[in-house]
Amino acid sequence: MGFKDKLRQIIGAQEQTGSDMIHSDKFGDFNLADPRDRKRLKKVVIDLQRESARLSEHDIAQWRYACQLARNYDFPNRQLLYDIYGDVNLDAHLSGTIAQLNDFVKARSFKLVTPEGDTDDEAARYFDQPWFKDLIDYVLEARYWGHSLIELGDVISDESGRKTFDGVELIDRKHVVPEYGRVTKLRGDDWRSGMLYREKPTSDWLIEVGRKDSLGLFEKAAMHTIPKKYALAFWDTFAEMFGIPIRIAKTSSRDEAERTKMANMMEKMGAKAWGVFDETTDIELVESGKSDAFNVYDKRVSRANSELSKLILHQTMTIDDGSSYSQSETHMDVLKNLIESICDGIRDMVNCQLLPRMLKHGFDVKGLSFEWDDPVDYTPEQQVAFERLVVENYEVPGSYFEDKYGVPAGERINRSMIPPPAQNGQNGPEKKEQKSFFD
Repeated sequence: MGFKDKLRQIIGAQEQTGSDMIHSDKFGDFNLADPRDRKRLKKVVIDLQRESARLSEHDIAQWRYACQLARNYDFPNRQLLYDIYGDVNLDAHLSGTIAQLNDFVKARSFKLVTPEGDTDDEAARYFDQPWFKDLIDYVLEARYWGHSLIELGDVISDESGRKTFDGVELIDRKHVVPEYGRVTKLRGDDWRSGMLYREKPTSDWLIEVGRKDSLGLFEKAAMHTIPKKYALAFWDTFAEMFGIPIRIAKTSSRDEAERTKMANMMEKMGAKAWGVFDETTDIELVESGKSDAFNVYDKRVSRANSELSKLILHQTMTIDDGSSYSQSETHMDVLKNLIESICDGIRDMVNCQLLPRMLKHGFDVKGLSFEWDDPVDYTPEQQVAFERLVVENYEVPGSYFEDKYGVPAGERINRSMIPPPAQNGQNGPEKKEQKSFFD
């Protein structure tokens, strides 16, 4: 049995034994909108505030406890923390900021360069495969989860006969103990019983991304997504309780059956605006006087979103609303610097880990290095000035303009010397205005 098969066998055993460590508080357990609990109607707002604070405090306490377990020096355990991260990752605004940043990074062009500085286009085709795109996704995830251990697939040949990997696979983070370089058989097992993955030949099939003691940006993001989640939930409760007028039925009837019948009808009316009652019954609609829910809940959600934008993007205006063009330019510069930093880390990963492993597995990448292909950006005016300077001083083949602009270019026109114009009324050939290539 090979080391890859052995590793798959260890990771594949995911039987969960013993009591579950996860303590879950469902919002339904504290559902204040239960129609059977109408006696608490007058103190709903007070209860909402108290319950919200208690739930948030409980989840924040759980998050702190999970961080302590993950940072335990002797027996680090990230299982509970990763469960919280899974909930954090569901936040829509957070997902949007991460997707925006990742899309910028993945849109960059790259090249493989020889020691002489030449570009090897044929070798770059090794990376024009689905496995490399999946690898980049897993590498980018390490910034938020703290760590990624990625297994390279088997070496196969594609349809053109070129070597490639049949895929890459992220090893379940709950099995990985990066502090000690181990992979455990069961989640939460003692790391000393795990398999060493940083030793050869096992390491020849693995890519490790992230510092061994890093818990990722989701650790900080949880402080904002947890309160935000409950702010939205209780805003829904507020809307359900106070979004429509309260209906109060008054009757002078002492017949218990009649009163029960009226109560059932009131309960089943729902959104309907009619009902059949005794002539002694009076129906009253009481409008809610609570009108500050927007400021309370929406402001809290907006604050959480802006903090998440600053955490992930280091600024807010590339995803949130901005106030001026000059400020947006400054924020865009901050984003560009962040993208450069992330791309630099990907380049180091490819050059220091991926390419040496590919060479070991028979890929023809000896002496090559991975570089980002960063074109120089010119404004349209700068581009015209630049090309005018080149065309007027050097011979430029028409294929350049055909490839760049898609305009068919024939043979270059050779202009003959034009005699000077006649002066002082003398007859002479009429001067023709010379035009450059761009006129």
